[in-house]
Amino acid sequence: QVQLRESGGAVVQPGGSLRLSCVAHGINFDYNTVGWFRQAPEKEREGVSCIMGNDQSTHYVDSAKGRFTISRDDAKNTVYLQMNDLKRDDSAVYYCAAGASTLCDPSVMSYWGKGALVTVSS
Repeated sequence: QVQLRESGGAVVQPGGSLRLSCVAHGINFDYNTVGWFRQAPEKEREGVSCIMGNDQSTHYVDSAKGRFTISRDDAKNTVYLQMNDLKRDDSAVYYCAAGASTLCDPSVMSYWGKGALVTVSS
């Protein structure tokens, strides 16, 4: 049974940093894409960043490039999202998800965590 559990959500001031963690059970990182997706109130869920299983290549949504970094620790079965220079528009529930597709798209992810709330506010 696949389980994904996020942690690290918090309230942070604009310009601040957070690191989200996703601990995965029952899934092999080498054969799956793992990513971070977010959903703000009244907005569609969007892919923020993904790391591909086969070659660990990464994908970022344009708004996250240069500020967010995704990484993977196979020994800990954990995927991280380091978020720097946070902006109010980054406020959302952040979900960890995994799937066999190489697309960083929420519609093709097979497994989902319950989410972690990130609020960027002064």
